This record gives sequence, structure tokens and C-alpha cells, in this order.
Amino acid sequence: MAKKKKWPKVKKVLNNIITTGLFLILFTMIFLLAFSKITGDNPSLFGYQLKIVLSGSMEPAIQTGSVIAVQDVSDKTTLETGEVITFIDESERLITHRITDVRTSGDSVLYQTKGDNNDAVDQAMVIDENVVAKYTGFTVPYAGYVVNYAQSDIGSALLFIGPGILLIIYGSFIIWKTIRELDNKSKRPIEEDPAKHSSV
Repeated sequence: MAKKKKWPKVKKVLNNIITTGLFLILFTMIFLLAFSKITGDNPSLFGYQLKIVLSGSMEPAIQTGSVIAVQDVSDKTTLETGEVITFIDESERLITHRITDVRTSGDSVLYQTKGDNNDAVDQAMVIDENVVAKYTGFTVPYAGYVVNYAQSDIGSALLFIGPGILLIIYGSFIIWKTIRELDNKSKRPIEEDPAKHSSV
């Protein structure tokens, strides 16, 4: 009997934890995406930036359409071969490729980079001052497609309207569940106390 009584409490606690976690993730994503929409920059949190990878040059390590987390580099001259960096190329584009060679030129450090899925190395070497960040290894496959859509006009509207609808649905469900429990309790027969009846 003790186990049967204990399980509903554990189940309720787990439901509360899961629900709270989902709402925290939801509101965090809303905040980051709203911030990136206003500033025009990629969302960042605690020194980590979220970047969208829209090419397959780093497959299979990083899938096309993934969201990756990159971290600021305090000393851009100490990066090593094998590390994956995000940098600005000659066309002012953000590229995320792997370092294949490191060279020095005066006071500057030059990095030879290559996409894992590319046949040849990148044409131009990357000077250390053009390094934006270093890849942390954290990636969410295909989430970039969702983020890209969320940053569009229609996606932005759905992003702000959607959570409100979800909250209304969730609130309605809780109210319905509470009313149902109260209704069930009111329909239960009231048990009489045997001690109140005198024996014949």
C-alpha cells in the first residue's frame, strides 16, 4: 500500500520537473531568437555563440542545417592543428572549418583550414585576427532550419504567438483536470462511521 501511495507523488514531482524544464527551454529559445532578431546577430549565452551551419563542408562531423555552439578565444594565436574554428573569409562570410596547418608570419599567425568533406584546403589562409570563435563540439542537427525559419517574418510571428497558445492549452488542461477531480470526489459515497451506530 505504501508503494501505491508513494508512486502518485513521485509521478507528480517528475511531471512538474519535466514541465518546468520544457518551459525554461522554450522561453530561453524565445529570448535568444528574439534578441538575435533585434540585433541582427547570432544568439549567445554565457560566452557561447550559436551558429547555423548551412553547408555540408564539415560533414559528417557537423551536419548541414545544424546549430553549433562556439566559444570566444582569448588568445587567437594559440590554436592548434585539428581544432575547428569559425572565421571570416575574404568575402566577409562566416566559415567553420578545421585547422590543418599553423604557420607564422611576423607577429601574426596564419591558419590553413579545410572542410572535412572538401577535397582541397581553403585557398586563402586565415590570419589570427579573423578568427571569430572555436567550435566546442556541441551541435544540434537540423535545428538550424528551424532557427532560420523563426528569424523570418512569418516565423517570428509564430514564435511569439505559439507559446501563448501553448500556455492557454496547458492552462485549460489543468483547469479541466482539477474540475474533474473535484467532480469525482463529490460523487463518492460518504462512508458512515460504524462507531456511531449502537448494537442491538
